[in-house]
Amino acid sequence: MTGPVIRSSNLDFFLARAAQARAEGEAATLDHVRDRCFRSEAAWSMLAAKAERSEQLRAEEAERKAARVD
Repeated sequence: MTGPVIRSSNLDFFLARAAQARAEGEAATLDHVRDRCFRSEAAWSMLAAKAERSEQLRAEEAERKAARVD
């Protein structure tokens, strides 16, 4: 069973935003801007981790339900 495209694209979006924030932080010359970017990266990375975990749990639940039907 393949995962829903919408959920996968959310994970991709979160990962892309984290990478963008990291790149902006590395390029920033002002300390407060760099700190803000790295905080943003941490938040996006946390969202990505939660999305990945949720998708994993959904897949496990689908497998469990499929095994119960068989």
